[in-house]
Amino acid sequence: MNMWNRGVAGWLAIALVGCGTPDSPEVQVRAVIAAAELAAEARDVSAVMGLVSPDYADADGREVAELSRYLRGYFIANQSIHLLTRIESLEFPASDVAEVELTVAMVGRDAEAVSAWDLAADAQSLRLTLMEKGGAWRVTHADRRSAGQ
Repeated sequence: MNMWNRGVAGWLAIALVGCGTPDSPEVQVRAVIAAAELAAEARDVSAVMGLVSPDYADADGREVAELSRYLRGYFIANQSIHLLTRIESLEFPASDVAEVELTVAMVGRDAEAVSAWDLAADAQSLRLTLMEKGGAWRVTHADRRSAGQ
């Protein structure tokens, strides 16, 4: 992730402090989601994978290595990525486990045109499980489907 994106990620993390105490699990998980969005928009496979647990597995049967290859191909095929994200729910079934329902839309036009009526977006609903280990929250499981399903 370049310096600009790191700076934005830092400011986003600071802005999220309003969602709870600075060190609260909720703020930390929201910061992971914000960092993932920035890393994906920067098409930075290493930064995205840094947010994924070595124990990752998804509903499509992908594990860490397959997810990394998938992202590389996706980023090659999509030279410009602009995401709109919304956390629908965030729950903690255990102190070191977070479950997040997230809507993500990929906007099909440049950032300057995101308010245009003719933009195209592919919306997906994601259900993520994150676990805290060693002070860091990482994604351990993901399930995606088209939004509205």
